[in-house]
Amino acid sequence: MNYVNPNKLQAAILDWAGTVVDFGSFAPTQIFVEAFAEFDVQVSIEEARGPMGMGKWDHIRTLCDQPQVAERYRKAFGRTPSDDDVTAIYNRFMPLQIEKIAEHSALIPGALETIANLRQQGIKIGSCSGYPKQVMDKVVELAATNGYVADHVVATDEVPNGRPWPAQALANVIALGIDDVGACVKIDDTVPGILEGRRAGMWTVALICSGNALGLDYAGFRALGSDELASERKRIHALFEGSRPHYMIDTITDLPEVIADINKRLANGEMPQSS
Repeated sequence: MNYVNPNKLQAAILDWAGTVVDFGSFAPTQIFVEAFAEFDVQVSIEEARGPMGMGKWDHIRTLCDQPQVAERYRKAFGRTPSDDDVTAIYNRFMPLQIEKIAEHSALIPGALETIANLRQQGIKIGSCSGYPKQVMDKVVELAATNGYVADHVVATDEVPNGRPWPAQALANVIALGIDDVGACVKIDDTVPGILEGRRAGMWTVALICSGNALGLDYAGFRALGSDELASERKRIHALFEGSRPHYMIDTITDLPEVIADINKRLANGEMPQSS
């Protein structure tokens, strides 16, 4: 049997916070600040945003490995944080996250309409997140009350390795019955999420304004002047450049034009791995 390239997209693998829900990705970042504070270690929200997209234990480990955070921890405890210390912070993070997740559960404006547009084209909706399943279940439940139900959900602790490894994206491919990773597009607001899609052999779309990189709520985003917005876009484009997203757009509402362009490229025999 001869191999034939797919000629249209079959699945979109969507991130959650900063992509479909929680404009500005505030739920996880604020809780990192609060969890560290309970150990008398101050972490700024900007520092907390740095490793965003990773699984939450890995995120905390990465934060603890930053010299300035490790030094604050050493001043509080007389040692730099071990893996056991990271686990202790993670175990405090989890109940705080579950408790506060509802405060940042609103859908991103235009997300439902965009996802409906994709479904009308026969595109399946996969999803994954840096959240562990215990938190993800709550996020999914809250999203359903607002009208969003993905076809499949993969939490970071349901695979051997979370982002930037490709396992979560590939678990969606298997569950959704997709016949070619080149017929999938991964949409995310973080560098680890784009690397995940790239390593899975998918098309990738980085979201510039709705997520962690800009770090503003919807009203704050809408209030930016044109010069300030252009400056922020330039900064965030540079942030994503090393992960080589195929496309960079402001929010999920800009996705249909990207989908149309990918379908043209697939019809012309182009594949994401060669782009």
